[in-house]
Amino acid sequence: MDLTDVSPGRITYREGKAQRPGDVVYWMQQSQRVWRNPAFELSKRLAVTKAKPLWVLFALMADAPEANSRHYRFMIQGLFECAQTLRELSIGMFLGVGAPADILGKLQDTISILVMDKGYLNWQRDLRRDVKASLPAHEIYEVEADVHVPVEVASSKEEYAAATLRPKILKILPYDLVCADDCIDSSGLTRTSDLSIPGLINLAKIPSESDLWKLTIEAIQPDESVSPGHFEGGYRQAGKRLDLFLNDRIHGYSEARNHPGLRHFSDLSPYLHFGQISAQEISQRALDHFDVSPEDMSALIKSKGAFNPAAKDLAGFLEELIVRRELSCNYCHFNHAYDEFQSLPAWAKTTLYDHWADPRPRDYSLDRLENAETDDPYWNLAQREMLMTGKMNNYMRMYWGKKLIEWLPDPELSFRLMLWLNNKYELDGRDPNAYAGVAWCFGKHDRPWQNRPVFGSVRYMNKAGLDRKFDMSLYVQMIEDL
Repeated sequence: MDLTDVSPGRITYREGKAQRPGDVVYWMQQSQRVWRNPAFELSKRLAVTKAKPLWVLFALMADAPEANSRHYRFMIQGLFECAQTLRELSIGMFLGVGAPADILGKLQDTISILVMDKGYLNWQRDLRRDVKASLPAHEIYEVEADVHVPVEVASSKEEYAAATLRPKILKILPYDLVCADDCIDSSGLTRTSDLSIPGLINLAKIPSESDLWKLTIEAIQPDESVSPGHFEGGYRQAGKRLDLFLNDRIHGYSEARNHPGLRHFSDLSPYLHFGQISAQEISQRALDHFDVSPEDMSALIKSKGAFNPAAKDLAGFLEELIVRRELSCNYCHFNHAYDEFQSLPAWAKTTLYDHWADPRPRDYSLDRLENAETDDPYWNLAQREMLMTGKMNNYMRMYWGKKLIEWLPDPELSFRLMLWLNNKYELDGRDPNAYAGVAWCFGKHDRPWQNRPVFGSVRYMNKAGLDRKFDMSLYVQMIEDL
């Protein structure tokens, strides 16, 4: 099979020791969707080409790092929708409880070919390494399904900043932007939605989302101390958010996207985190909305919309969706210490160490911070937004992080606590964007600035800056309305 016909550069392949009987299985982990999913598309092509049945497996793990009921609930909503879509295609989707390697290892005699999607975090790499070890003789494909340009196609090293990655990505775009038709074709596939597989739960037989959630609670007993938040998971909900953004919020985006009180944001990051919608689908629909050809993507982003003023807002959005987001993937892929203070640039660590003993203006307890009880009203609002909704305004998240550096006794503690709070409450935490965003507060993907106490030459932000740049009464009202 010519893999370049499927998705060039997205696939790594391990040849099996011999042609094996059995099924094609797509182990879904990072890319939790059916639509515009190159890993699922490849699975279908392999099943048709080799005349084998195809089914999808999801492994429900009780020990997913830092996950609680807020994260699990959002994920389950999306998975139930996936199962419904696959059932309409007569393709089975099955749930196993436990480590993917254990589940697949027990089923190795029923599996001929395994397809899996790609993740960039250490624990995701470990899962895939263990899965490969559990299927030593099997043909295995790994498909990079959640970025526009595969990380190692874009660059062979960790990039210093967006300025160094941007030209490499723009040189390649649009790459394979349209990765699948909007209409999913299941012709030629064996019906598997009625299968019964020992040790697995056939999701086609789960009558409702609430039943699946009850099963999840019983199976893994997630931490239920965090409320569900304001977001509902799944591809359809992501599509509604995207429609609202393109029809209303994207207009004015380039000028007002940082304003905390104006709603020029897409709210798509939770859905991208769980792979419930493809970043490529988002950009394709945005291009169509502005009647811009994919071939003009690079020029549009490079010029910040100058060559097409009508699409200036689109240029700013694509910069965030493609360049900035994929810079985060580059960071986590090449720097395996992405969740540690030591991952920061040498200049940032040096300047923060030099100011380690500087007096801090505040020393708040964890309880006061977590419960939004500081003396900074804007910080409290940002924390409350995160506690209530599962997401924080992006600009306020930067301010929120900078104040933790200013208040806490040392930068290493600030780094750890920032990650802990972010990953506990944010639906888009625990992913490359989250780790890169926290590291940015400490100088990653940034440059040295004017030297000052506590921060050294790491960029500083303060309340006066918010008041100077924005009408913060709008943000105050927005959070009070929640």
